[in-house]
Amino acid sequence: MTAFIWKGKNPKNRKVKGEMEAETAEQVKSALQRRKITPVKIKQKPKDLFENIAFMQPKVKDKDVIIFARQFSTMIDAGLPLLQCLEILYEQQENPSFKKVLKKIKESIEAGETFADALKKFPNIFNELFINMVAAGEAGGILDIILRRLSAYMEKMAKLKKQIKGAMTYPAITLAIAVIVVGVILVFVIPVFSKMFADFGSSLPTPTLLVVGLSNFVIHKIWYIIGSVVIAVFVFKKIYASKKGRIIMDDMFLKLPVFGILIKKVAVSKFTRTMGTMMSSGVSILEALEIVARTAGNKTIEFAMLDVKQGISEGRSMGDPLLESGVFPSMVCSMIAVGESTGALDTMMEKIADFYDDEVDQAVKNLTDMIEPFMMVFLGTVIGGLVIAMYLPIFKMAGVVGS
Repeated sequence: MTAFIWKGKNPKNRKVKGEMEAETAEQVKSALQRRKITPVKIKQKPKDLFENIAFMQPKVKDKDVIIFARQFSTMIDAGLPLLQCLEILYEQQENPSFKKVLKKIKESIEAGETFADALKKFPNIFNELFINMVAAGEAGGILDIILRRLSAYMEKMAKLKKQIKGAMTYPAITLAIAVIVVGVILVFVIPVFSKMFADFGSSLPTPTLLVVGLSNFVIHKIWYIIGSVVIAVFVFKKIYASKKGRIIMDDMFLKLPVFGILIKKVAVSKFTRTMGTMMSSGVSILEALEIVARTAGNKTIEFAMLDVKQGISEGRSMGDPLLESGVFPSMVCSMIAVGESTGALDTMMEKIADFYDDEVDQAVKNLTDMIEPFMMVFLGTVIGGLVIAMYLPIFKMAGVVGS
């Protein structure tokens, strides 16, 4: 099969374009005409010189999967067969990496596999939640509804991730700039002043001596400092990659003064949103808890989920084990208990998730508002302190000359 790029006009005389695999250009033309598209230009797709170099290919982003799920849902709801939906989405897909994935999924389904089984071959793109919900949708004949719920869920999770990333970006960039500026001052500016002060021959103030000493240390030990930072990062990653280290670190993250509260709120929002989406889609509560535990991203929260699952399997309600975990607020546990008793647990989960989405918004705003003045004071103190320390001898000499 050869890949062809085509351009044409639809029945409304609007320009459309896409890609299609066929033996000849005539087959592409015939296929387009069957779809009531008037072909304008059909040509063989040029070879991608870098298609076999993995790191040079674009990554499949969450946005690509969200659009795929939403469009797929619309087409299934309109009555199009599964394979035809995949064919259309494959042709219209602009991300070459995702395009290859869609092609392989289509081939797997043509070979007799279910849609969910075909998705399992790409765990880096479609997570367990996505695959299990698709399987439930296929079994219940409500794949369009499931895909619509999935796209809505993923959009909210993407928004949540963007908020957290945005909150972390500002302090990270500010701190990086501060380190670079301080490094430049210590390595290039202070030595100039230090040489000038040496020519004066007079004793220097204590702050100036400290800054000059720090500058000399950084200049002569720069490679040791860089090596120490690299080693520290490597050791941290190795510790975090180990099972015991991950448990200790994740527990510490939850106990951080400000960030720990934010992490807990994000965890509650993600847990309730995921559980509500899965349960309303027909996934059993035990299976949903297992998936939520594996995708929690924090070992302390994962163990809490597994304890809840164990409690439910022993006949307990969900609210009590959640409260005992110490991770979830009592209000959340009480609302979940009410949802269980009224038989509307999935709806209650969605309401809690909506509430905690707003809580995360406020927490991120509060964090940003708090960090901004702190970083300004930090920068002013460090850089201002260095500058003042270097100008103190000049002020001292000016006073001596004036007297």
